[in-house]
Amino acid sequence: MIAPTKEQFSGCLIGQCLGDALGFPVEGSPPEICQTYVSEMLVPLKRRGFAKNAFEFGQYTDDSQLAREMLQSYVEHKRFDPSDYAKRIAAIFKENRIVGRGMATDEAAGRLINGTPWEEAGTPPPSAGNGTAMRAGPIGLMFYDDPEKMTAAAHDQGRITHKDPRCSAGSIAVAGAVALSLKPDPINAEKFLSQLGDWMGKFHTSFAQFTRELADWIMLPPKDAVPLISTCGVGPQYHDGWWGISPFVISSVLWSLYSFLRTPDNYWETICTAISVGGDVDTTAAMAGAISGARLGLNRLPSELARHLTDQGTWGYSELIKLAERCFDIKEEQKRGETESS
Repeated sequence: MIAPTKEQFSGCLIGQCLGDALGFPVEGSPPEICQTYVSEMLVPLKRRGFAKNAFEFGQYTDDSQLAREMLQSYVEHKRFDPSDYAKRIAAIFKENRIVGRGMATDEAAGRLINGTPWEEAGTPPPSAGNGTAMRAGPIGLMFYDDPEKMTAAAHDQGRITHKDPRCSAGSIAVAGAVALSLKPDPINAEKFLSQLGDWMGKFHTSFAQFTRELADWIMLPPKDAVPLISTCGVGPQYHDGWWGISPFVISSVLWSLYSFLRTPDNYWETICTAISVGGDVDTTAAMAGAISGARLGLNRLPSELARHLTDQGTWGYSELIKLAERCFDIKEEQKRGETESS
């Protein structure tokens, strides 16, 4: 196996945060508003259109805050520790540092704050939002060389806040996509999605099958693909009040994979596709951005925008890169130790 580069680790985290920050200003908006935003703001890079409410340009949301917290835990313990990660989730909610909190995650964080063990804190089914998948990218970095450990860790980090097996499957899809994208080989969408489906199948067979079937839709233009993807797992008559792609884990993860696989070697096009459809676009762009950034590496992301990343004045571009590089170094140290002991 060819080991991924330090730039790919950094690219994954920066790619996620930037996609999140670019989608945040139009989160929850209908397709026509998001399409105008893409064509009139993103394409010509008019930064003045990227801010939202009191937040400055470059602010990312809970999607990336929680992914960052996971990497911080990894650096501190040199392993994935769900107990420590749960404490970090509780702390960021308790201290009111979270931006754009999701309902199910907020409820679970409340239980964690009140002393519920992490294994029991998750919001039960049928709550199946994308709150676990959106933060799962770092699991793909930690366990890119061990699919069994990767799927177990993706499940564990997810069940801290969500107990629905669809959420575990969605987390495995995003973590697995990051792991597969670290490889230098050309992307074969059918094989890529088939592998994800195999990993996901242990937790939800129909979600896994939808993921495999996505290979037939990759070549469809977005306007034709979105009606198919948005109804996966719910049926064409279901409507939850969201335009475009909702926070439902199945449709939002599938849309993120679709956005990446249409243009696996073009981060900007991937992000524009993720956002243009409308709905929960900060999350779809965050997930697609993490996968794309993992494949392309930091040097192929738009640094003129990424350098403005911020979390309410903290954890900007340089700090995020240092965190990702430290994770890379730890992973390399562990691999060398395993080689020397074998």
